[in-house]
Amino acid sequence: MGRRNVPVPPFFEIGPKSYLYGDDILDLALAADKASEKYGVDIIFTTPYMEIRRVAEATERLFVYAPHMDALSPGRGLADILPEAVMAAGAVGVMLNHCERPLTLGVLQKTIERARRIGLATIVCADTIAEAKAIACLHPDIIVAEPSELIGTGQTGSMDYVKASMEAVQSVDPDILVLQGAGISCGEDVYRVIYHGAQATGSSSGIIKAADRAAMIDEMIGAVRRAADDRK
Repeated sequence: MGRRNVPVPPFFEIGPKSYLYGDDILDLALAADKASEKYGVDIIFTTPYMEIRRVAEATERLFVYAPHMDALSPGRGLADILPEAVMAAGAVGVMLNHCERPLTLGVLQKTIERARRIGLATIVCADTIAEAKAIACLHPDIIVAEPSELIGTGQTGSMDYVKASMEAVQSVDPDILVLQGAGISCGEDVYRVIYHGAQATGSSSGIIKAADRAAMIDEMIGAVRRAADDRK
C-alpha cells in the first residue's frame, strides 16, 4: 500500500538526529508507530540515512523523512545525498535547512524544486519569522518555525510567536503547513502549543533524553490528540 507523503494536522515530528543509531533508532520508530496508531496522530520520523530502509519497512503509519539531501542528479557526486537514493530507500520526504545543516536560499530553492520533481515532500526549518516568510515563497510542503536559540533548551516559544509565524507563512501560501518546534520537552508543552492553534509540533532531545523514550512518545502524542479534541 502506498503512503501519503504529507501528514494531516495536527501532526508531530520526531528527529533523533545523531543521538541514537542502529537498533535504538528502530525501537524508537516502533514506539512512534504504535503511538500514531493508538491516538490517530500522524508522525513524521526524520530518520538517519543508514536506517531509512529498515524503519520504512518495519512501520505502518510513520512518514519517514530523510534529514537532508542535495540537489544533484544521478551521475557524479561521491559523498552527496542523491534524492532518488533517499526515495528508493523508503523515505517519502526530506528535512532541509536545519540549523545544524543550513542552506542558502538559492540552494534551498533548487533542492525544494528537485524534491518536488521526484515526489518527495519537503519540511524546511526557519529561524525567524522573516526567514519563514521568505522560505514560504519557495512553496515547501511544511515550514518548521523554530527559533534556534531554543533548540534543546526545554524552553518553548511564546504563543504570540506561534500565531505570528503561522500568519506570516500562510499570508504567502495558505497551503503550507506550519510546525512549531524548539524546546518541547513534555506532554504539557505539546498540549499548550497545539491547543493554541499550532498545526504541528515535535521533539528530539525531549524524547531521546527521557528515562523511558517510549513512554514519553506516548505522552506527547496523547497530548496532541487531547489538545486537538479540546480546541474543537
